[in-house]
Amino acid sequence: MHNTNKRPLWVHLAFSGISRRRTALWLTWGCALFTLYCLPWAELLPGPDWLARLFLVHDWSWFAMMVPMTGWYWLGLRWMDRHRAWATGG
Repeated sequence: MHNTNKRPLWVHLAFSGISRRRTALWLTWGCALFTLYCLPWAELLPGPDWLARLFLVHDWSWFAMMVPMTGWYWLGLRWMDRHRAWATGG
């Protein structure tokens, strides 16, 4: 993917090393899943000890960081789709 004058900088920074839509979708969905993992599940659902060992996040800082990042990737993906800026074959 080459940066053109039409593409905003925030979109270029989100997908600077990605030229195919499929790869950007994997990145966006992976980021969304990691955002869900970053919820402090052990604090929200007090229960068995294995829950605290499986979900290592015990505060909201990671979740608060991942929500805007996921939104950034999603909005960048949407911009690329609307402007047909993906390389062919993707």
